[in-house]
Amino acid sequence: MDGVTERKPPDLTFESWIDKQIREATDRGEFDELPGAGKPIPPGMGDENWWVRNLLQREGIGTDALLPEHIVLRRDRERIDDTVRNLTSERAVREAVAELNERVVHWLRSPGGPDIPIGPVRADDVVARWRAARETRTTIAAEAVSGSSPSSITPREKRSRWQRLRGR
Repeated sequence: MDGVTERKPPDLTFESWIDKQIREATDRGEFDELPGAGKPIPPGMGDENWWVRNLLQREGIGTDALLPEHIVLRRDRERIDDTVRNLTSERAVREAVAELNERVVHWLRSPGGPDIPIGPVRADDVVARWRAARETRTTIAAEAVSGSSPSSITPREKRSRWQRLRGR
């Protein structure tokens, strides 16, 4: 009777019979080559979606794959300024906005799911915000460079914190 367990004898409790079956299988070495043998159970296994999370992690897929398209589009529309922040040219900014608008228009033509108002993004508005943010970053960087020159540090600032506290 390979691989088939005998029936539980009537005089044994279920717990002791199961323990006996596990002990005998362990003695035969049936658990030796299992993946994860001898390792603790990974955290998060109590979550009912643990297998989905493991699949996404193993396959290198982001959690965006689980979201409905209209939710992803709304999130991308809200984060467009962050998306274009590090782009180096106005053309690249306009291309990023055009790509997002193309996805929005495609979804509007064949919506799936609840009716959620999503409209295209105005490229001119995004470019104006991008320019303002870029000018601010450039100004801050220029001030940081000019403010840290050795000639602008006063003798009082050259002293250590401890010396300043002691009043020297």
